[in-house]
Amino acid sequence: MHPYGSLADDYFVNLYLNTKMKLPEGRETILNFFERVQKSFPSLQKFYTRENDSFVLEDDKEQGQHRWISLEPQSLCSFYINPPTPEAALQQHQLMLELAPYMLSVSPLECEAMDYVVGFDFNYNGNHDALVAEALGTGFALEPLADIEDSHVLKYEPAITISLDETCHLQAFLLIETRTTPYQVKREEYMDDPISVFFRVRKFGSLQVDDSFPDTLRLLKHHSDELLGSYVVEQILRPLAQAIATK
Repeated sequence: MHPYGSLADDYFVNLYLNTKMKLPEGRETILNFFERVQKSFPSLQKFYTRENDSFVLEDDKEQGQHRWISLEPQSLCSFYINPPTPEAALQQHQLMLELAPYMLSVSPLECEAMDYVVGFDFNYNGNHDALVAEALGTGFALEPLADIEDSHVLKYEPAITISLDETCHLQAFLLIETRTTPYQVKREEYMDDPISVFFRVRKFGSLQVDDSFPDTLRLLKHHSDELLGSYVVEQILRPLAQAIATK
């Protein structure tokens, strides 16, 4: 098992390519694209459409793993839940990006943004927001407010975005998403829903003349791996896991 798999109940590695122009809608083009993807990943057998005019090719959930690719009006997305390694997800994402220019006529010039997202789900039957505040702290300025007698933390979802270059076209974004409602806190009846941690590295705008989609993916993954290893794992993920384990 990859170390990411031991940090949370589930983890996922996703890729989003958003375009400035609409993607092809022709039946033959769409089917040829998904058939080519299927040749490399035969487990992707389920094909269907959604109400938002998107098309999806996915596999069956097996032993906690699940992967799929979706083609939306102005975005191409690749998802992998609990891959054996992040590199396994990278192979899927890279194939999608290699095929996009030739089979979907997607040009690096029309790139609106490319996102590489690594996320973690922690199942917890209790007040998510209170747990996040306890595990990560609220900071010197907010701590007295969170410690008011007989109070309950109802919403605490820390988020931060930072630039990774001088142009601010390369950014990293961290979000902790909780799912506890005030009604659940009032009744002290909680669902076993996950607390999610999303870590996204995004490249905005058209690619440079000598850049390709796969090259950009590798750049995003490099920054993601470096920041996850240096900051997110020890400062965010382990404290959350440890706090849940003590409950």
